[in-house]
Amino acid sequence: MSENKISQKNINNAAWAACDTFRGVVDPAQYKDYILVMLFLKYISDVWKDHYENYKKQYGNDETRIRRKLERERFTLPEIELKDEKTGEIIDKFLADFYSLYKRRDYPNIGDLINIVLADIEEKNKSKLEGVFRNIDFNSEANLGKTKDRNRRLKLLLEDFNKPELDMRPSKVSEDVIGNTYIYLIERFASDAGKKAGEFYTPHKVSELVAKLAQPKSGDKICDPACGSGGLLIEAAKEVGDKNFALFGMEVNGSTWALARMNMFLHQIDGARIEWCNTLTAPALVENDKLMKFNVVVANPPFSLDKWGAEEAESDIYNRFWRGIPPKSKGDWAFITHMVEAAIEKEGRVVVVVPHGVLFRGGAEGRIRQKMIEENILDAVIGLPGNLFPTTSIPVAILVFDKKREKGGLNENRKDVIFIDASREFIQGKNQNELSEEHINKIVETYRKRKTVDKYSYVATFDEIKENEFNLNIPRYVDTFEEEEEIDIDEVQKEIEELEKELDEIRKQMNAKLKEILRD
Repeated sequence: MSENKISQKNINNAAWAACDTFRGVVDPAQYKDYILVMLFLKYISDVWKDHYENYKKQYGNDETRIRRKLERERFTLPEIELKDEKTGEIIDKFLADFYSLYKRRDYPNIGDLINIVLADIEEKNKSKLEGVFRNIDFNSEANLGKTKDRNRRLKLLLEDFNKPELDMRPSKVSEDVIGNTYIYLIERFASDAGKKAGEFYTPHKVSELVAKLAQPKSGDKICDPACGSGGLLIEAAKEVGDKNFALFGMEVNGSTWALARMNMFLHQIDGARIEWCNTLTAPALVENDKLMKFNVVVANPPFSLDKWGAEEAESDIYNRFWRGIPPKSKGDWAFITHMVEAAIEKEGRVVVVVPHGVLFRGGAEGRIRQKMIEENILDAVIGLPGNLFPTTSIPVAILVFDKKREKGGLNENRKDVIFIDASREFIQGKNQNELSEEHINKIVETYRKRKTVDKYSYVATFDEIKENEFNLNIPRYVDTFEEEEEIDIDEVQKEIEELEKELDEIRKQMNAKLKEILRD
């Protein structure tokens, strides 16, 4: 790395240190929005600054020409004029960027100024940024405290982001570093936010595993209908290996949707279409009144979502729930059903993270599960270790559906389902377990080879699954029972007697030492 480049570690540490302004005062699930929006503002300001300096070298003081060139950049930063409400006189004029705010960091209305800058940037870049900043309020008393405390915090935040380690000009930082920092911060926020993290975060290694199982290829349209902050889509994009892909996502939470949009821009994926909507009741990825279809559909939907919209499912205009309507209190099969219906016929692949109940619960869920198995589209059931998520300690599973197995598809003759029990292989962490690259590669390789491996995987026929009444509980197929080692009672008794002799000898030595000490 050249001397003038800033390292990934330095920029990560500086960005995380900026969180100290809010830590202990504002809930991590909320302050993440302020930090990530400020990171994004600093990024587009630094890119603008870099390009301005380059054009300045070319065109000297010809500001009109420079301005025309800058208007063609990815993001345009407008000029702001603040006027006196009574007289209409211009009282302040500045570029809508981070550095103008930094210069005004001591102003009593700094929260308002940040909001104005963000609103004007959004308006000027409407096709890309419309709605992205609408859920964030830098003048919020509820989140940031009363005026004096709020102003102090915002001043510190602006100062933290003005550090040399957070210089994000392209001449100082390579493109991938900024995107990596964004992901790094989201991971740290998830760790702090606990159960609330489920709204915006899937652990990186789980996302990597899902992406590898999905096997997206060049030219694919890839969708995540419960995309959170977009990390799983980013991993799927990396897996393609080139830039020839199209990303699509849907997210119901407005703040999280905004994070996903910024995440795409920071990873140079400006063409991604991320919709703010309720996937189950009003999906926005539609064309000609039909669901859009994708080559790859991946997701880590909210587990067992209550009140997901069962009442509206009967009259679903997209006819997604023809196999049956999942129970009102558990939306798992509603998400799975949507994903399967959104995959291209005879071609699409679906990979979804689910709680284990999805594998064996009866009633409506059991009937839907049976129909999907009978359709011959279920390809794999993979059990993962417990405590991989900040939101829950329960072990989870991954289901893989392959529409190539449909009649007329390339895999129509494949009738078996591979079960993999990877629940015992993980890196144990203090608060959370993790998968290693080795664990991920073993799962993916076993899945692709479709081989039975003792105590790890089993390739089950349709008849075996039918005999089990379409119950997919992994222990029914993968025997992980370990025989206990025989214990020699006589040998154990001998060891106990030896240890008792040693203990008796140590006690005698201790008593002798104590007598010596007392005599002295």
